[in-house]
Order: sequence, then C-alpha cells, then structure tokens
Amino acid sequence: MVRRQIARRGVADPRVLEAMATVPRERFVAPELARWAYGDGPLPIPNGQTVSQPYVVAWMAEALELSEDDRVLEVGTGCGYAAAVLGRLAGDVFTVERHALLAAEARERLSALGAHNVRVRHGDGTEGWPEHAPYDAVVVSAGGPAVPRALRSQLGPRGRLVAPVGERLEEQRLVRVRRGPDAVFMQETLGRVRFVPLVGAQGWPAAGDIHESE
Repeated sequence: MVRRQIARRGVADPRVLEAMATVPRERFVAPELARWAYGDGPLPIPNGQTVSQPYVVAWMAEALELSEDDRVLEVGTGCGYAAAVLGRLAGDVFTVERHALLAAEARERLSALGAHNVRVRHGDGTEGWPEHAPYDAVVVSAGGPAVPRALRSQLGPRGRLVAPVGERLEEQRLVRVRRGPDAVFMQETLGRVRFVPLVGAQGWPAAGDIHESE
C-alpha cells in the first residue's frame, strides 16, 4: 500500500510513510471489510460516513508539515484511522466527531492500540476545541462551504490548516491555510477532492442538536 498507492503518487515525508505502514487500517473497519482495508479507495463506516482512502490520509498528513511535538486538532474523527496516523506524527492530537457512536468506537480503538496522545470528543467540530488551542496544525476530514472561522482563530503562530472546501459538495478543493505574522492568513489550493459534508454551526446545516462529551 505505502509503496504503490502513496509513495508512487508523490508523498515523500519518511515519517508519514512510516506512520502509514505501522497503523493497522483493518482495525478501523468492520470485520467483513478487513480484506479491503489496504485497497486504493475509501470504505464505508457507520452513520453514512467513510474512512478516506490511504493516499488521501497520507497526502493531508504530509501537507500539515508536522513535527513530533506539535499539537493537532482534527475535525471529523470518523473511525479514528487518520487520528491514529496523526498520533504517530505529533505530540498531542485532539479530534472531534459529531456522531456519538463513531466517537465512542474511535475512542475504544485508539485506546486499544495504545494511542494515548489522542483525545476524542463528541461535538460540533466546526467550532473546534478551544480549550486546548492554540494548535500548530488543524485538519478537517469533511468538506464545508468555507474554512470555519473558529478553526482559523484556533491556529497558533505559523500554524497550518488543511481542509476540503467548496460551495457545492460535488466540487471540492483541498486547501492549506497558513497563519503568518499579525494573524494574516495565506491560502493555497492543493488539488481536487471529494469528502462527506462538514455539518455543524460553521459548516453545512445540521439536523438536531449536538451534545458534547469527552
């Protein structure tokens, strides 16, 4: 997987490649899907969500330019796979998931794998996790109409944010936002992507209230 799907497409950060090689992806999908865990594509998980294809997880992780002592916020925990990868690359990872079932299952998986530097919260990820800000890096694993203001505000000096955005769900682009001096934000487009919707107060409209728990 790492050699054929990831390195061959241009991901070159050795720490990212090592993390992708060591996190057991089959532990994050249903048993009947384990045989496809290392295939070149996304896989379904509960609540109508997906776990991104391995290349996309690696691509976004590399774009964050992480160091081993960075503090990272992830929006959209899903099954916890990307959080496990980030946990191998950074000092602390705080990840927020709006579906209670997914958050609980991800918390159990990550704990079982010894990812003790990853904390999971059930709540509205579009509002971030301000109690642990500022973050060196923020990654969003769902596509919103724009980068949520709350996530920009929680970036620390020289922080990097990677997120899919698009006014239409069918036309998303992956962007990287850097926080420069005097809180000036610089944005660049990395490529085209397709993610599930980013639902929340600063994303696409949500149905029902979200209650938070750690």
